[in-house]
Amino acid sequence: MSSSKRTLIIGASENPERYANKAYHSLKNHGHPILMIGNKEGAIDGNKIVKGTPEFSDVDTITLYLNPKNQESYYNYILSLNPKRIIFNPGTENNELESLANQKGIETIQACTLVLLATGQY
Repeated sequence: MSSSKRTLIIGASENPERYANKAYHSLKNHGHPILMIGNKEGAIDGNKIVKGTPEFSDVDTITLYLNPKNQESYYNYILSLNPKRIIFNPGTENNELESLANQKGIETIQACTLVLLATGQY
């Protein structure tokens, strides 16, 4: 496995049926440190889900689980974190945010985090 990648899940959920929750467990099983932002506070396995735009540093990857309309309020925040890459999971594809990220030299990928982890491409 490659080195661990500090990953921010935007759209995190305590609901085990949600893909963001499944991604949390897969990221954890693969040894990646995880930060989470959701529309309500909570926790998964004792790891906090926070609201808003907290100050995080050294974020390697942001994986999105918000539809494009709900991403708009996060544009400046996401870009300010200057991650190495942003993963647009199915249903989160957003040409506007991709373009803004690419202009800042941030890699963007339209893919499923769960598939990337399962196939060793994360």
